[in-house]
Amino acid sequence: MSVCISRSEDTLAQRLIALTQAGLPLLDDPWAWLAEQLGLSIESTLDLLKRLQAEGAIRRIAAVPNHYRLGYRHNGMTVWDVCDADMPRLGALIGAQSFVSHCYRRPRRTDWRYNLFAMVHGRSSDEINSYREHLRYLLGDASAADEMLVSSRILKKTGLRLPPPSR
Repeated sequence: MSVCISRSEDTLAQRLIALTQAGLPLLDDPWAWLAEQLGLSIESTLDLLKRLQAEGAIRRIAAVPNHYRLGYRHNGMTVWDVCDADMPRLGALIGAQSFVSHCYRRPRRTDWRYNLFAMVHGRSSDEINSYREHLRYLLGDASAADEMLVSSRILKKTGLRLPPPSR
């Protein structure tokens, strides 16, 4: 299936991406700000965002807090070998913990047995280790093994960046 997009829609989509690629401003209503910048109604702006997401141009729209600025200088990706049959229930349970920023399932590999990943953040290494222990308790016998991969440096995380339009 192909999608037919007019040149004006394409330009509008590029403007929307340019306005949002560094994040939305911290305002009471960032959607109204974005609509104003685009010269659209809020409803039309949200429709454009939804369309771009449905087409795969935008993967997701989410808050991405800078945990380092919030004082959470220690973090680790906990990895778990969880029984596949229990994954839907346990993945949701682990992902719902307040100290887990993201949690997801990955396929097992020949040389990597872990299939559940959960990133934890804390103010000390003792704190993230205690979070790991709590996750271990929650998973119980459904987890055959686990490890924690601790970050050694901060990597710059950015989304899509478009070059400025040529004149």
